[in-house]
Amino acid sequence: MEIIKKDLNRQTNITSKYDRILAEYNLDITDEEVKSAVKKIIVERVAENDTLEVKKFLLSCIELTSLRTIDTEESILAMTEKVNRFDSLYPGLPHVAAICAYPCFTKLIAESLEVDGVDITNVCGSFPSSQTFLEVKTIETALAIKDGATHIDIVLPVGKFLSGDYESVFDTISELKQICGEIPMKVILETGDLGGFRNIKTAALLSMYAGADYVKTSTGKEKISATPESVYVMCQAIKEYHVKTGVQIGLKPAGGINTVMDAIIYYSIFKEILGEKWLTTDWFRIGTSRLTNLLLSDIEGREIEYF
Repeated sequence: MEIIKKDLNRQTNITSKYDRILAEYNLDITDEEVKSAVKKIIVERVAENDTLEVKKFLLSCIELTSLRTIDTEESILAMTEKVNRFDSLYPGLPHVAAICAYPCFTKLIAESLEVDGVDITNVCGSFPSSQTFLEVKTIETALAIKDGATHIDIVLPVGKFLSGDYESVFDTISELKQICGEIPMKVILETGDLGGFRNIKTAALLSMYAGADYVKTSTGKEKISATPESVYVMCQAIKEYHVKTGVQIGLKPAGGINTVMDAIIYYSIFKEILGEKWLTTDWFRIGTSRLTNLLLSDIEGREIEYF
């Protein structure tokens, strides 16, 4: 009986710890409130952001991504070589922010990439499910960094989160951030699986307090990926966290970004809520494969299938 009491007390203290953190934030957000706010931004701001300058900025924020079961060394090398050649073919345009791939390709990319300022982003920690032992996640992350990764994307343990096990969620993120050290780490919330805006905001806040440098919407592997509403809620969480802590956190929409207008909408929400201070590639990234050619075609005024 005494052991049970001690365990209950320990669980109460743990719960209280996270409740105290979350109690400082407004989590009582309704669907109507979020949808109305997003609609207002789209109506009032998107048209003014539909410019050549913004499209060039969006191109510079792209993490050029290949996360396919059929990826090979040849296909990843070909993508890297396209990034290498881009400056000479399009000298007036910015290069992409990063190449994003599985960790097994990191060394190949690091040895082949010739462009300064392009990060190597790796998805780690049992992407996309996050369903494995913490020891496996830490080893995979450490090996990716050893091979040359300069950004790490991990997935929030969604099952643990939905079970209310915030301690495991927090500890997983914190442990992986310790492995990353100064390497920026993004936490993928998998917003389409979280079951509502309150959970999205809660997951974003827990991730930031645990050490996330960015919060990211999605893996792109689930039915629902990034949406304007989920990005709005995440931006609000970033803003409120910055007000309380002074710590600046980045954002990465990813998954289901199919058009240039999708990207402009996300940019407009990001800019409206967070302001000019966040409008650099240090704080805004876009995870995509198809958008790169679409932006390039729009900027150049002709259809281009370069990447």
